[in-house]
Amino acid sequence: MAAFLYRMGRLAFRRRWTVALVWAAVLAAVGLAGMTAPEAEEEPFAMPGIESQEAFDLMEERFPGAAADGATARVVFVSPNGEKVTATENKKAVEAAIAELGDGTQVESTVDPYESGAVSEDGLTAYTTVTYEVDAAGLTDASRSHLEESLEHARDSGLTVEAGGDAMEDMGGPSGTAEAIGISVAAVVLLITFGSLAAAGLPLLTALIGVGISLFAITALAGPLGLADTTSTVAIMLGLAVGIDYALFIVSRYREERAKGRTAQEAVALATGTAGSAVVFAGLTVVIALAGLSVVGIPMLTEMGLGAAGAVVVGVLIALTLVPAFLGFWPNAILTRKDRKARRAGGTPRETRKVNGGTRWASFVLRRPLPVLLAAVAGLGALALPMTDLQLGMPGDEAKSTQTTQRRAYDALAEGFGPGFNGPLTVVVDAKDADDPKAAAGTVSERIGGTEGVVSVSPAQFNESGDTAVFSVVPTTAPTGQETKDLVNTIRGDRPGIESEAGATFEVTGTTAMNIDVSEKVQSALVPYLLVVVGLAVILLLVVFRSILVPLKAAAGFLLSVLASLGAVVVVFQQGHGADLLGVETTGPIMSLMPIFLVGIVFGLAMDYEVFLVSRMREAYVHGERPAQAVTSGFQHSARVVVAAALIMIAVFSGFIGDSDAMIKMIGFGLASAVLLDAFVVRMAIVPAVLALLGERAWWLPKWLDRILPRVDVEGEALTRPAESEAEPAEKDLARA
Repeated sequence: MAAFLYRMGRLAFRRRWTVALVWAAVLAAVGLAGMTAPEAEEEPFAMPGIESQEAFDLMEERFPGAAADGATARVVFVSPNGEKVTATENKKAVEAAIAELGDGTQVESTVDPYESGAVSEDGLTAYTTVTYEVDAAGLTDASRSHLEESLEHARDSGLTVEAGGDAMEDMGGPSGTAEAIGISVAAVVLLITFGSLAAAGLPLLTALIGVGISLFAITALAGPLGLADTTSTVAIMLGLAVGIDYALFIVSRYREERAKGRTAQEAVALATGTAGSAVVFAGLTVVIALAGLSVVGIPMLTEMGLGAAGAVVVGVLIALTLVPAFLGFWPNAILTRKDRKARRAGGTPRETRKVNGGTRWASFVLRRPLPVLLAAVAGLGALALPMTDLQLGMPGDEAKSTQTTQRRAYDALAEGFGPGFNGPLTVVVDAKDADDPKAAAGTVSERIGGTEGVVSVSPAQFNESGDTAVFSVVPTTAPTGQETKDLVNTIRGDRPGIESEAGATFEVTGTTAMNIDVSEKVQSALVPYLLVVVGLAVILLLVVFRSILVPLKAAAGFLLSVLASLGAVVVVFQQGHGADLLGVETTGPIMSLMPIFLVGIVFGLAMDYEVFLVSRMREAYVHGERPAQAVTSGFQHSARVVVAAALIMIAVFSGFIGDSDAMIKMIGFGLASAVLLDAFVVRMAIVPAVLALLGERAWWLPKWLDRILPRVDVEGEALTRPAESEAEPAEKDLARA
């Protein structure tokens, strides 16, 4: 592996114009394809294999056209000063507002609350539902403006008027604020790390090129493959983070080799052969983790994982080819100012210092490995404890800021009609084989209506064929409450008796039931996903490090960091400790997809740091250093760069904490805390402590396993011979390949 990448880096340096033009052509081609691709249609969220999805599919089949995904806005009217909304003046104001709402160009219908009974028992609250002809993505700016203006006109009458529903959601694309924050902080970190504008700018430039290629490719494929917007968002986030990191490691090794007096061409080849090997295997672990999301069986997660994995592959290829080519264009500009002055004066740059912050920290850990290990494990264990209280769900408007009209509408409906009103269950009765479909639906409705925890059941609505009925069930408790989950399980548990009595079958769906089913499916898929991803990564690291214990240690350290980060998410977003500092106004269940999403992304990134840090230790050990010396050498050369890479990752993810959406805050906080814990506690403390305690045993591998494992030479043993002697044959070999 190292020898092949050495030849690749050398060829990219010598054929730099060709390499640069090829990548420019690729960017132009995918850019043209992306800009001319037809706009992708918004795909509805789907979750195969759960009851609520099957019930929804049955509704679409039996009620053709009725289950269309038209946008809705639920407008709530609250009378002032304890007056009734049925009072003459208030009623006139409500009816005038409904009439104005119905005048929108894309409005299909509105509902009169006084005729439909949508007035609370105390008479203080009423609501209407505005249904549009198109889905939320298809609403024009004019329709949204008309809706907002109608709400403002209604408020002028003295009524409190708020609105929720998907028509109120901001359908604009990502603002790019988080990415801008990440790039800005990354630039500062790179400048401090390298002390050179060129060295700081090169990783940013190549990462942006990679992200551009990935984004245009996803845009071009979005229509034919039906990819969601989240696919490109995650690809941008990860493509930017790993693109900067991978280029950072190549450039850092290049400067190290130049400091030893090597020519620019030789330094590029050696950097690509050694650091490039680590980049390849680090990238593979990320790809495994992301592609493994397909194991969960959630189409949206599969798309996100594969899209991000593609962005990582592009980042690896650019690091191995375009970065060496750019180093060929500016071989000395990458060096520090002092090093450039030394070369102009006819000398050579100073070699990397033997003692730096990394070596001092490594020496500290090596002197007291057991206390450091126990303290780190105890700290992560304490952070992970709240995980035992983890509650999964899909937060809705109740998780939004009280500054939003959606949240205020949610609260007004909960106060006027009860907490369960915001999350009704939908029951679909399949009476196709029943002798009397109406009687069968009535029996199901009556039995469910008598279940403890049910406030009311709406009249059943039949399809044209009269063989399928749908009705709503309003629980007594909030959509995300445990009691509501128990109610759904109770209704489903009583199903055999109810179906036997009614002579018809039924299923429970609706947003609330869908969220419950999604949470249960994700929880059941988490362990198989972990087994697949961690198992494959352990095998890969076994090949890289040729050790049994090092890959197992890496996996155990990852589990500690991800559990601790999930515990931190529970503490803030579920239990509410420190929530005010992040602007979280309402606590509740953790987003269902959060654990598996966090595991998938953080595992790949954690293995990045493991490969980059430990590969330098392995390289030193293979070249003759004692285990303790090898740990110190690894930290001497890699600690500063790993810290810089982690800070860049944290900056990219922390940018999302400032978002107004609670779920985006949660994702940003979870990823940032996971990287922080993994890089600075696991890799910087637990890894050297464990290796110090293991000594020679850390690199033990049974002879029979050593014989059958492929040799990939990540340490660059094949590069110890003079590279110049085989430069030309190497280039010819690569050209033939």
